[in-house]
Amino acid sequence: MNKLTRRTFLGSSAFLSVAGVFGFMPALSKSRQKKKNMFVHHVYFWLKNPDSAADKAKLIEGLNTLKAIKQIKLAHIGVPASTNREVIERGYAVSWLLFFDNQQQQDVYQEHPVHLKFVENYAHLWEKVIVYDSVDA
Repeated sequence: MNKLTRRTFLGSSAFLSVAGVFGFMPALSKSRQKKKNMFVHHVYFWLKNPDSAADKAKLIEGLNTLKAIKQIKLAHIGVPASTNREVIERGYAVSWLLFFDNQQQQDVYQEHPVHLKFVENYAHLWEKVIVYDSVDA
């Protein structure tokens, strides 16, 4: 059995560190590359009964059904954060943030039977909806 000395340990560690950094560099570079044509769809819901925890829970339940639509790359359901600055809008009850590969995928989502059923089943809960759609600059 070979005896591990401080010198061989440090030499091996330095080699592995350098190899690790250079081995992961292409992966890090790819993850930082901007995906072209990404489409972001952000929806804010104001409830008819803003103090109703049951209505909020029901809306969130409905939004969770939309996650089954395969065109969605990433979905997030949120509620207002506790931040409080003049520029922050906190009057909404629930937000629905979606990422798509492109606008065509978002168009499919808009006409998808699960989305249409969601609107049919849950629209009675909201008083106001604001949508912000954006694409890569």
